[in-house]
Amino acid sequence: MKLILFSSLLILHLSSGMADPAPSADTAFTIQRGTNIAHWLSQSKQRGEERRTFFQEEDVAYLADLGFDHLRIPVDEEQLFDEDGQIEQEAMDLLHDAIGWCLDHDLRVVVDLHILRSHHFNRKEKPLWTEPAAQERFFELWRSLSDELQQYPTGQVAYELMNEPVADDPDDWNRLVARAVSVIREQEPTRTIVIGSNRWQSADTFDELDIPANDRHILLSFHFYEPFLLTHHQANWTDIGDYAGPVHYPGQIVQPDELTGLPDSIVQEIKPRIKEYTQSKLEQMMEKPLRVARVHNLPLYCGEWGAMATVPAADRLRWYQDMVQLFEKHDIAYANWNYQS
Repeated sequence: MKLILFSSLLILHLSSGMADPAPSADTAFTIQRGTNIAHWLSQSKQRGEERRTFFQEEDVAYLADLGFDHLRIPVDEEQLFDEDGQIEQEAMDLLHDAIGWCLDHDLRVVVDLHILRSHHFNRKEKPLWTEPAAQERFFELWRSLSDELQQYPTGQVAYELMNEPVADDPDDWNRLVARAVSVIREQEPTRTIVIGSNRWQSADTFDELDIPANDRHILLSFHFYEPFLLTHHQANWTDIGDYAGPVHYPGQIVQPDELTGLPDSIVQEIKPRIKEYTQSKLEQMMEKPLRVARVHNLPLYCGEWGAMATVPAADRLRWYQDMVQLFEKHDIAYANWNYQS
């Protein structure tokens, strides 16, 4: 199914004539289409040989041959750093290996600090927003990562401050962004820094994001999994995971008669989400990030988007096609979620 998905997408991409050559290392950091290397150095219990062999150079070569121009590599604090903030060298070496393979195969890299010990996007308790020591630890992580990664050309490697911040007050995230950017700028004034919106990098909260002034080396990022009822069909960690009936795209995701006979608990979760979705509707939902990017004259990136393999293939691919067309229409770089897991 992975091969079918990638092949179908790339027929669309490559036939559009947009397979540009990779820029040289001393150019600006420019990307168009990529994929996430998830559940390797992030959200994974694999260690030792199992972790080492999960992602290797042949994977990078395969993705480059398909036509991708960059990889987004999520990394977790608990993998790269011990509880005292010291580098876990085995994991850091794997990250260096992956970046080196990408450079060898003309792929750019977004290093995404995905989960902190003080912040997980789906946990209730997030000390990052309430404990000054946790915030200082976050800044120190970026000092250490900058020390490790500044050897790589700015045209080849970018830093994503944090994945999917979820702060009750958007200004808590804005203050953290301002300080973290200044920390990195002390050592790397021209490194591209990827900054996302609050509350799971939602398009809907993009107008609440304060963007560092007079910094041209910023890449604005949002995530897009809409309509959620379609993209997360049968995802067992969600409130809609128990619904195993059909889903559709485009149009009404679920027909009312498809809820007949289901337990009331499922119906109550699904019914409010039954709406009409078309490419035009998806485009409207992206309006805030598009507007903010225009106002600030900064590039825009959808660092996560995708649909579960449980979505019927024809509907899934129609959604993928609509999404890719919108990204290309509005010059939005993108990385689907995800490769191999």
